[in-house]
Amino acid sequence: MPDRTFLVLGGAGMVGYQVAHQIAVDLHPERIVIVSLAETDVDQAVEDLRALAPPGVEIIGEWGNVFVREEFSRIGRRTLIDDHTTRELAFEDMLGPIDGAYERSRLTHLIGRYRPDVVVDAINTATAISYQDVYTSAIIAERDVEAMLAGSLVPPSVVAEDIETLILSLTIPQLIRHVTILLRALREAGTRMYLKVGTSGTGGMGLDIPFTHSEDRPSVRLLTKNAVAFAHTGLLFLMARTDGPLVKEIKPSTLIGYSDLGYRTIRERGEPVCRYASHTEALGDRLELRMDPAGFDRQDELRLPVIDTGENGVFTKGEFEVVTALGMMEMVTPEEIAGLCVREIKGGNTGHDVIAALDGAVLGPTYRAGVLRARAMEQIRAIEQETGTHSVALGQLGPPELSKLLWEAELLKLLYGNPTAVLETDPAAIGKEAEALIEERTRLRETITSLGLPILGADGTTLRRGPFLRIPEVPGETVVEMTEADRDRWAAKGWIDLRPCNWEKWQERLSAMREARPGDTQRGSAGYAAETSLTDEIEIGAVVAWVVASEIGGSRIK
Repeated sequence: MPDRTFLVLGGAGMVGYQVAHQIAVDLHPERIVIVSLAETDVDQAVEDLRALAPPGVEIIGEWGNVFVREEFSRIGRRTLIDDHTTRELAFEDMLGPIDGAYERSRLTHLIGRYRPDVVVDAINTATAISYQDVYTSAIIAERDVEAMLAGSLVPPSVVAEDIETLILSLTIPQLIRHVTILLRALREAGTRMYLKVGTSGTGGMGLDIPFTHSEDRPSVRLLTKNAVAFAHTGLLFLMARTDGPLVKEIKPSTLIGYSDLGYRTIRERGEPVCRYASHTEALGDRLELRMDPAGFDRQDELRLPVIDTGENGVFTKGEFEVVTALGMMEMVTPEEIAGLCVREIKGGNTGHDVIAALDGAVLGPTYRAGVLRARAMEQIRAIEQETGTHSVALGQLGPPELSKLLWEAELLKLLYGNPTAVLETDPAAIGKEAEALIEERTRLRETITSLGLPILGADGTTLRRGPFLRIPEVPGETVVEMTEADRDRWAAKGWIDLRPCNWEKWQERLSAMREARPGDTQRGSAGYAAETSLTDEIEIGAVVAWVVASEIGGSRIK
């Protein structure tokens, strides 16, 4: 079935617009949704694209910030940060529970509303996140904290605001939350492909890049952008190894230009730069950096011939000539990038998908390691036998369910040895026999409880435990209240549970494992699947690996 709906994030930008244009012309979808930050940019892009798109292609525009909740998507970041209420809510969205942040997210709403077959993300995410300037926020916060500690009259509310602003400027938590929300939304929408147009952060140049945003070299802002850009690629690499859409990234490593050129008014921070008659003054021991413009004769707005290179800025002829010269950033055009994107969407191999390149370059599992794994397992089993101990789980490898599952599987192995015997035993009887085993084998019981893994009795009213518990995790608390619902939740999360209801769950798992094992219908390697490693004996690692893949999710797909 052909892709019918395309969502182009950053679709009013220089690259995003060309991607949308080529999708319309080459792929003839039913709908293209252009999403960008500014309303005027979106309106212009929609108008232009409608004039160029073939008949039958619907062009829709959406504007606003996709990195915040829906209700904040059309207010500026400065407004968001300056207001105490909105700042607190933004803080919750970035660092609070993921479920609430996901439901409130502007990105979630957009993807859920249009349910796109393909998402092309041409937003310069690295710039959007890294240019919130954590360095300036840190300097301001440190200054005000030191002043308050020194007894200066800096209100605590100001210091709190400084610290919250600093935290909200941290790049990695924002990036992780963004990718987490994105993947969940794409999976729920059934999106086929996510294609990112990324960035190298420095236009392909190195740490000694001479072109900065008016800072001295090395530019910490540019290097932060570079770090975020490749952290983003790393997260996309993981996303591509997760059950969900196909994930690709085209990462231009040069200047992208240009979208327009002409004779126009020069602007800084959105305001026109004015041309003033110059003054002459004698140099002394004092230099005034900024003077009142009213003291100068204003001529008119400064206009010059310039080339618009989109996110990289507006350049004069001289600036454009040097930045694109051989040995400098040089240049690629938006149309070339768009062409690569469309070829990847159509299933072509452009050789420029960074995720595919990483897949080919990273070192995966080896045959030798597989052989040595089997040998190591034999040796550690021998040591178990010699020492009379149980090498099962320490509780240090998460998630917490892992240790619980391994120890419960060990109890089933010790009691019955094979799945058939477990399935033929009444769950209540399993609970009683497990409790008797725990009571009889002191060393086994004390090993489990000393590792912070409590054992919930078969009747659900007693708890065998050591001096500390790993679950529940309540930082800073030594005592917590517990309801029956809490007990059930904590038992499912990380307690060894001897109740019949838990053994019923284990019987369902073992039955499902048996049914999932391939039969004799296919010969040779075609008959092998993950379930094939499940033998007629209970091997706790293989059994729990199946449970983790089936219930918790996260099995390797590449």
